[in-house]
Amino acid sequence: MSLIPPFEIGLWNAWIFMMLFLVLPQLSLNLVYKRVLKRWDVDVPRKRSEKRAGRILPVATLVSILYSFVLPLQLGTTWFYAGLSICVLALVVNTMIPVSNAATPPNEPFTKGPYRYSRHPHYLTQFLIFIGTAVACTSWTLLLCAVAFMILVRILVISEERFCLQKYGEVYREYMNRTPRWIGIPKSEKK
Repeated sequence: MSLIPPFEIGLWNAWIFMMLFLVLPQLSLNLVYKRVLKRWDVDVPRKRSEKRAGRILPVATLVSILYSFVLPLQLGTTWFYAGLSICVLALVVNTMIPVSNAATPPNEPFTKGPYRYSRHPHYLTQFLIFIGTAVACTSWTLLLCAVAFMILVRILVISEERFCLQKYGEVYREYMNRTPRWIGIPKSEKK
């Protein structure tokens, strides 16, 4: 991997993978989330640092996506296939998210499907797309962008979890106690 790989505008560049970053959430919203959208039609109260992270995140993401237009994929290399595998994993998990969301009653938090293993699988899949793209084009710069993305998202999810605690109460607290924030094996439920 190189810190700054050669810039090259072309058809087989990293933008192909980064478009997953933009397209997947929109596709999910349009196809499955119709009744779930009302649940998200709220303004989550945020502290100053969380608001700042919320303003920086889209700009940083846009810069990363624009950067991906000049990053050639390392086609036919081990790096490319490793990155492709990571992106395919993110795609598979991301297609399971809207299905589990649609199956959840409106007055309950999302706790099934990918939400059993991570409280924020949607952000996790976006991070995996970032990582997979960085590996497929062997770019340390894009890998650092992925880390910055995750740092900003970590600041934002605190406000989301605070909001969910207010909305769902003890049910969400129990969910938080047994499910890791990012990824892991859920603790068994005590009966």
